[in-house]
Amino acid sequence: MKIIATYSHQPWNKGKLVGQKAPLRVRDIWAIRVRLQLAEKTRDLALFNLAIDSKLRACDLTKLRVRDIAHGEHVSSRAIVMQQKTQHPVQFEITEQTRTVLEAWMHQARLRSEDFLFPTRLHGSDHLSTRQYARIVKAWVTTIGLDPTMYGIHTLRRTKASQDEEPESCATPAWSYEA
Repeated sequence: MKIIATYSHQPWNKGKLVGQKAPLRVRDIWAIRVRLQLAEKTRDLALFNLAIDSKLRACDLTKLRVRDIAHGEHVSSRAIVMQQKTQHPVQFEITEQTRTVLEAWMHQARLRSEDFLFPTRLHGSDHLSTRQYARIVKAWVTTIGLDPTMYGIHTLRRTKASQDEEPESCATPAWSYEA
């Protein structure tokens, strides 16, 4: 006589979308920027713009210090950061729009050179955690009506690269917003 045992195991990702998250489209980027500007969320706008400009992983982005991107009160047009995962330096350009917002954020938050660029309000940590950053990204995406399961923290890292591959006419927004 043969006994057949059945094992009922439900995979953790059953019914969930797995794989790469999609990059944001140009119109989505502008929609998020405009909403952050209208809501006067300087820190979030600085975080959003720098995430796109730098293409850094969330762990590297949240651990940036003011001295990594600025000299005194002025943000540099280029920065070099040592990546935590690979221990390789990565250089990135900081656009004028991002520099302006970062300078406004640093002034508003009264950040000094040795401070983390995105400090947390929690007492257990000095800087924004990647989990807090993930919640912020989810809120941005939800605000403009996108499905938050389709986008994540890696979305912003992939967004700049996808823009670089687009033809110039597609990469330019049809309208612009002046703060």
